[in-house]
Amino acid sequence: MLARPQQPAARLIPAIDTADPARAAALAAALAPCCGALKLGLELFAAEGPAAVRAMAGAAPVFLDLKLHDIPNTVAGAVRSLLPLRPAMLTLHAAGGAAMLAAAREAAEQAGVARPILLAVTVLTSLDAAALAATGVAGGPVQQVLRLARLALEAGADGLVCSPREVAPIRDAFGAAPLLVVPGVRPAGSESGDQARTATPAEAVAAGADWIVVGRPITGASDPAAAARAIAAGLPA
Repeated sequence: MLARPQQPAARLIPAIDTADPARAAALAAALAPCCGALKLGLELFAAEGPAAVRAMAGAAPVFLDLKLHDIPNTVAGAVRSLLPLRPAMLTLHAAGGAAMLAAAREAAEQAGVARPILLAVTVLTSLDAAALAATGVAGGPVQQVLRLARLALEAGADGLVCSPREVAPIRDAFGAAPLLVVPGVRPAGSESGDQARTATPAEAVAAGADWIVVGRPITGASDPAAAARAIAAGLPA
């Protein structure tokens, strides 16, 4: 599995959120030397499928962010189908439940190949307390993240995806062991866009994030590689 990063640049995961394979390839080539992994999400996977993973894997380790969420048998089958692509990280929704997460872990371990880090997504960074309440979840994001984090870790997840706001509470509750991948990260002065729970890159790492995911502030810059290097340079060692 991908090792926990020790150097600032290795903590950075740019999000390659585009449906254009040529644009994705150009970004991957430019950003691979500046980061620890590249995030490939639903937009590119829906447009190009497994070929996009294979192409990006030639540049850097791939964080395959598909947020699998279905019945246990279906998710286990999806994990088995994705393993030949050799992603370094793979996401599943913690809200799918303990049986689903355990089935994903079992499928990954029985495949006979090096398995990815299995990350359980807790609460999407676009949701605030009001949005959560509208879905029937009371108590706010921190309480829900900690509830789902415990469920996911006990079911066999290697780590969690959470917003920067929940990193410190997770570390307080579960210690240093869980791997934490943190989106919703915005450099000072950047627009938050559709992210509701954000922090700066340095704040997220100082709180205990292992990796930070940064999308539009990098990929929307006139020089994405320079933007990535600037973010990495500002991270604590």
